[in-house]
Amino acid sequence: MAPSKLNSSGEASISCSQPENGFPNSFSLFSEKEIDELLQPSVQGTDDHLIEFSEAMRTVAKALRRAAEGKASAQAEAAEWKRKYELERARNMLEFKEESPGEYGGDFDNARMGNLVNQSAWCNEANGQFEKPNGRNGICSHEVLQDGEPVFDSQMIRKASFKLSWCCKGEQSDQHKHDIVSFERGNITTAERSSKQISLRWESCPRTVLVLTKPNSISVRILCAEMVRWLREQKKLEIYVEPRVRVELLTESSYFNFVQTWKDEKEISLLHTKVDLVATLGGDGTVLWLLSTHVQAASMFKGPVPPIVPFSLGSLGFMTPFHTEHYRECLDSVLKGPISITLRHRLQCHVIRDAAKNEYETEEPILVLNEVTIDRGISSYLTNLECYCDDSFVTSVQGDGLILSTTSGSTAYSLAAGGSMVHPQVPGILFTPICPHSLSFRPLILPEHVTLRVQVPFNSRSHAWASFDGKDRKQLAPGDALVCSMAPWPVPTACLVDSTDDFFRSIHEGLHWNLRKVQSFDGPRVL
Repeated sequence: MAPSKLNSSGEASISCSQPENGFPNSFSLFSEKEIDELLQPSVQGTDDHLIEFSEAMRTVAKALRRAAEGKASAQAEAAEWKRKYELERARNMLEFKEESPGEYGGDFDNARMGNLVNQSAWCNEANGQFEKPNGRNGICSHEVLQDGEPVFDSQMIRKASFKLSWCCKGEQSDQHKHDIVSFERGNITTAERSSKQISLRWESCPRTVLVLTKPNSISVRILCAEMVRWLREQKKLEIYVEPRVRVELLTESSYFNFVQTWKDEKEISLLHTKVDLVATLGGDGTVLWLLSTHVQAASMFKGPVPPIVPFSLGSLGFMTPFHTEHYRECLDSVLKGPISITLRHRLQCHVIRDAAKNEYETEEPILVLNEVTIDRGISSYLTNLECYCDDSFVTSVQGDGLILSTTSGSTAYSLAAGGSMVHPQVPGILFTPICPHSLSFRPLILPEHVTLRVQVPFNSRSHAWASFDGKDRKQLAPGDALVCSMAPWPVPTACLVDSTDDFFRSIHEGLHWNLRKVQSFDGPRVL
């Protein structure tokens, strides 16, 4: 580095030099001795302010000198690493050429290797950090550019493959481990979940059908008898019905002696091992009656659920796309297969009382297909609920209550409370407040794998009440908590066309979504 010089007027002149390693210095510095000589005449006979100024100048000179020394050291180290890299790179290229002679012809001659090495810039001039060669092949995690195009080395593009899985929180957790995505050569793809329509194809012919009906309806009773007779005579199937329905059928005729039913809870719990298909005659309430655990029929399918063919005899029919007028054609098509299905998810809920010794000491789990609602009941006070997501605090709810909904239930109570309509095959949990005491409290859609915990704090002014699919209300005292997660077994429901077509038809016909009068055209036609 060239020394600084003083010109005739006593001012310092700065000179730049080009070091041998090829990295120019951006500045050259005064020495501490030169600073003393520069400041000594002016300091003598001055006050304390000039003395402080001279000390500050000395401190600055020391700092600049240390920075210059650090930069020179970094430049020397970079030059050494560059020299080692060039030697290692040239040796590897030579070995590769000897191992595979003639494969690349004259593309890898010595002159080309020299150009390749000279065009490789591995130092970061901004912060003085330089990457060190990694292993025998040097810096092999980057692509070396040659004439603007990448030159690929077979030893430089190897990538490890791995899989991502759901995490399980203990053996007693409701979350199940599944391989969901895989990583192959830099591309992440789903391993189990598909964005396409789900189709069900029978590997063997169905043999047993469970027919569930809406009670207290003469038209449904007549239709049930006709459907059971047709399934037996034309399709040669075994028929299961509820005990109440079997009594009604036998009252009508002794012909229905072949119809089977169950006697106790143990036989109900084994139905999923016997039944291949379920046909429901009613509305959405009949489907909820079948798949929620707050009623007697709910214990039928706590685990796997057979495919369901829901026939519409209700008023709305969000989950019942089939019409009873054509039940023969519909059932014939379903029994032959393949059929499009919608996998509807359910929430599994546990109530943990304050007196419980641990989080696994819960009441009987409750399955809901639409939503679980925590509200203030008859109390005049606002609810005060503390919400956690996977043990992380989310927020405190102050208002009329909170709705935890499945995507199938997004068109029910959650929609009335301001939540969004969500396609039923989207895996998620809707987090919707009911009349919150905050203008910024907006609904959320959370991923399916989370576990939500809603707890009534000890300083709450009143109790809260939880209802499951609109029934079976439970009181939650201060200290009690409700834990909800996605149930491991989805509900396959048959589609009339496909899941998307059925969804849009249901919101158009059931909710009259975006129905408005067409604007009249009375202006000039645009060519």
